[in-house]
This record gives sequence, C-alpha cells and structure tokens, in this order.
Amino acid sequence: MKRSQLGVLGVLAVQFLCPMGVYGGEGNVPNAPLVWERIRIGDVIYEAGSIFDVNKDKVLDIVTGEYWFEGPAFTKRHKICDYARVDDYYDGFSDYPMDVNGDGYEDIITGGWWNSTLRWLENPQGRPERWKVHDIDKCGNVETTRFWDVDGDGRVEAIPNAGGNLIAYRLVVDANGKGTGKFTRHVLKTGGVGHGLGFGDVNGDGRGDFVTPDGWLEAPKDPWNEKWTWHEEFHLGMTSVPILVHDVNEDGKADLIVGVGHDYGLFWLEQQVDATGKRTWTRHDIDPDRSQYHDLVLEDLDNDGRPELITGKRYRAHAFSDPGSLDPCGLYYFKIEGGRFRRVTLDYGPAAKASGAGIYLWVADIDGNGWKDILAPGKDGVYLFKNMGPLR
Repeated sequence: MKRSQLGVLGVLAVQFLCPMGVYGGEGNVPNAPLVWERIRIGDVIYEAGSIFDVNKDKVLDIVTGEYWFEGPAFTKRHKICDYARVDDYYDGFSDYPMDVNGDGYEDIITGGWWNSTLRWLENPQGRPERWKVHDIDKCGNVETTRFWDVDGDGRVEAIPNAGGNLIAYRLVVDANGKGTGKFTRHVLKTGGVGHGLGFGDVNGDGRGDFVTPDGWLEAPKDPWNEKWTWHEEFHLGMTSVPILVHDVNEDGKADLIVGVGHDYGLFWLEQQVDATGKRTWTRHDIDPDRSQYHDLVLEDLDNDGRPELITGKRYRAHAFSDPGSLDPCGLYYFKIEGGRFRRVTLDYGPAAKASGAGIYLWVADIDGNGWKDILAPGKDGVYLFKNMGPLR
C-alpha cells in the first residue's frame, strides 16, 4: 500500500509476530512471542511524539509536532500550533508533557534547532484552540531535550542537548507543589558538550551524573550550589541522545549503551575499575551494521521485570548526507541477557512502508491492557505499535 493511499489520517493496522520467542510475565505461556499491532496514525513527519491525556477525559491521546490525535481511535486531530519548517524538518524536537502552570492540564516542553530556544506550549485546558507558546530560554541549537530528576526531589528537570553547554531548567513550584509557569536556569558545565547526552549514577554513589560524548560529569551532594567534577574518560563522536546508563552485564557497575546518531553502529561500554580506583571503558558492539541509532529507550515490554532496549533508525537524520541514510527503516527492541543483546525486529523496510524511531519515541500502555506500546514518530510518518501480549 502506498503512502498516498493512506491519507493524512488513514489508519493501517497489521498484526504480526516477533521473529523470536520472548517470555511474558507471571501466568504467560513460556516461549510465546509477543503479538504486535501496527497502526499508521498518519503521514505527518514530525520527529518527536508523546502519549498523555490532553483533554482530561481519562483517555490517552497522541501528541506529535503541530497536532494531537484524540484517543482511543486517533483519527480526529487537533492543531496545537505552527512550527517553523526547514526542508523536511519541523523545528520541534521533543513533546514532553508537564503541567508547567499548575492548572491541572499537561502542557508540552519542546525546543528547536533553528530557533535555538527552549519553549513550553500552554494547553488550553483541552479546548480545541491553539496553544500559547512561551519561551523559556535562548539556549542554543537544540538537538533534543531530555528530562531527568537531577536533585532527586521527584520532579524532572529539562536538559536540552544544545549550544555545547550543559544547562538544567528547573520548574518553579508553589507551596502546594504546583507549577508557576517559570523556570530557574542552572549552568552545570560551560562548553565541551557535544552531540549526545545521558544521565544516571555512573560511580555508584547514589547520585545521578551526566554523560557526554567525551566524558562524564560527577554530581556533588548539592547539584545546584556545588561544583560538578569532570572526568574525560572516552571520546565517542556524535552519539545518541540519550546515552543510556545501565548495568548491562549485571556486575554491579553502571555501563553505557550508545547509539551512533549519524553513522553506523550501536554498542555498549563496559565499566571496569581496578584496585587503584582507575576507571576504564571497554567497547562491545551490539549492532554495527545499521545506521542512525539516535534515540534509545529502556522499558520492560514483556513484563518479565527486566528492561528491553528499544531503538531504531532515525530516517533522514541529516537528509541524505549521513552514511546509511538510504538504508531501509527499522524499529527494534533488544533483549539484554548478561551482556548479550538479542534483536527483535518490529518493522523493517522502505520509508513509505515501514517505521523508524525518529528523534524522540514514546513508550506507554496506551490501551490499558497491561502491556506497554511504542509510539514511533519520524520523517517516515507516525506509527503506533500496540503490544497485545504473548501469543496464547
């Protein structure tokens, strides 16, 4: 079926099985493969998306770029705002839900490469109106924005991979813990932050550290008022956003999972510490033969209590100039088994017929069946992969 046959709001549902058996949760059939339903929401080509209840009707909706698609059918769409367009890019590189102004409705935080600005879009309390755009900061060219709880207070901060600096934007809340529509700006590192960003406890001290392509930034006890310590321990090039911090081989030390954002490769770095306390990193390939692994997510898809690595090709990340740009699109998850990665292919093929992963995919149980689903936006269109659980 050609893209033109689907229409902007056409829905294509294809039920198919993963090519390998995986285990589900308690009470599921051993070795039964997960069943997935692929739904093509439309041919909009925004590269970020999210899932949340936009209008508070207790039904989850899909947000991507300039539109939100009303659940549960996702055939009715509503305009949010206008994004500047440059070639086939739209200048919005995240769609993160956060109640910024404390009115009980989730707003959206985004940022753009060309406007170099971190912004929040004000939800008009679910009404069919345009969303008001508020600038947070002119922070530099935004590759994408990530959201991590830097200080452990239960609320995430917004951290754009932008301008070569590492800056956290912290929502100001009132005495009741509600957002006030304002953010404070915290510069954690000036300069030297390239294409790639991660967050997690690297050294096992219980505090979240930042990871960049050229090293990691160690958190102090007070992240907002004390100096962070820089460790230049590797040089990774233009990496994924995020770089994942995860104990891959289950030896008690945090490792790194890294995609090559604009070339071929997906790999992990094994952390080792010798008797003197010197830290080294050993590279292990996961998938050296596929290109543009730009977004990586860890989520438990098969309900076995262990996360899978979810990723795929970012189609036309740099138009046609990246190595492998014209290769088929693909969406995958990897079972992580004590340092080994086993790939499960959810979709693979030409861009008009298959999905990649975009710059910011989203994982959530959109239909409430107890199994997490995958929203995969991108220049190849936006797809929803519904997880139906194991074959019985």
